[in-house]
Amino acid sequence: MGAITPIGLNVDEYWKGLHDGVIGFAPITAFDTADYKVKIAAEVKGFDPQQYMDRKAAKRMEAFAQYAVAATHEAFDSAGLDMEKEDSYRVGCAVGSGVGSLQAIEREYEKLLNRGPSRVNLLLVPQMITNMAAGNISIQFGIRGKCINVVTACATGTHNIGEAFRSIQCGDADVMIAGGSEDAITPISVAGFTSLNALSTCNDPAKCSIPFDKDRSGFVIGAGAGIVVLEELEHAKARGANILAEVAGYGATSDAYHITSPAEDGAGALHSMKFALDDAGVAYDDLYYINSHGTSTHHNDLFETRAIKALFGEHAYDMKVNSTKSMTGHLLGGAGAIEFIACVLQMQHGYIHQTVGLEHPDEELDLDYVMGSGADMDIEYALSNSFAFGGLNASILIKKYHE
Repeated sequence: MGAITPIGLNVDEYWKGLHDGVIGFAPITAFDTADYKVKIAAEVKGFDPQQYMDRKAAKRMEAFAQYAVAATHEAFDSAGLDMEKEDSYRVGCAVGSGVGSLQAIEREYEKLLNRGPSRVNLLLVPQMITNMAAGNISIQFGIRGKCINVVTACATGTHNIGEAFRSIQCGDADVMIAGGSEDAITPISVAGFTSLNALSTCNDPAKCSIPFDKDRSGFVIGAGAGIVVLEELEHAKARGANILAEVAGYGATSDAYHITSPAEDGAGALHSMKFALDDAGVAYDDLYYINSHGTSTHHNDLFETRAIKALFGEHAYDMKVNSTKSMTGHLLGGAGAIEFIACVLQMQHGYIHQTVGLEHPDEELDLDYVMGSGADMDIEYALSNSFAFGGLNASILIKKYHE
């Protein structure tokens, strides 16, 4: 696994942040927010792309692609993957970004308006398009197999891991590099999400992202990347890989309801979770932990809770449901990937991180959201949820690996 996050620039730092309840929220430094209602974000801090790639390569990549390549370096090291010993056409890549580089678009559009079309950077298109995280990973690491970029807004990271899982299952690859990356903390992005009333306008870092709380007011936009190496089991065993966990099931649905609001009864989310559990052949009562989408928006937190209660019935009250976004903010296309990694880390350490900042759960939100402090717990299965504009839902079921 590899991670570049607002609370740590590698997996170990990320885990320490999750365990200790560190929040990654601070005033936006990427641009002047004087005229903006929203002034807080979860930026990546202290990142130096030249620690992971040469200067020329870094200059040709926008931040979202740099984060993806950097996280892939860590994931390769973690996996002990040596491309010289692999058939490069049997190693693939499924890494997505929800929006690509809005920075490049804003920067070059200003040139277009002020200096004319001839001054637009010749690299604008290959810098801005969303598939360049996957493309640059392929180039940097010599990956010649299937290379895809599933773009589903805030479900991107989870869909890419799920589709990588399917690619291995159906025999398209032995190994898939999978995940998501994003850096959309830009003027147009913040203005657009603010106009939708999606972002928290609270400018107190301790209170701006409080999933499931009655005082929640929207999500905090974040940046970063999460990358995992998925591998067919016998292939992993044959090379003596250090297997961290097992992907057991994957579910994906659409609400067919509204472009921004989830279905009020949570039916799409319910079926996404159901399909993941059924795909794995896991009894619903055997699941005790869900890493929620948990955005800190009114509708998501409420409707996801309804979906959990509708699917699991009374067992829902025996489960722990937390939100990683209470610390990292919402990484959009990168969210599902770093939350998948959070699930594996919690499974490894036998510890469920708290939902930071949650003090007063809303009236209908009556599950165990791990409020106040984390909890020691043996985790056999973890379910990670990601939902997106357009009514898109994705769920991944992760299983503790037993030799």
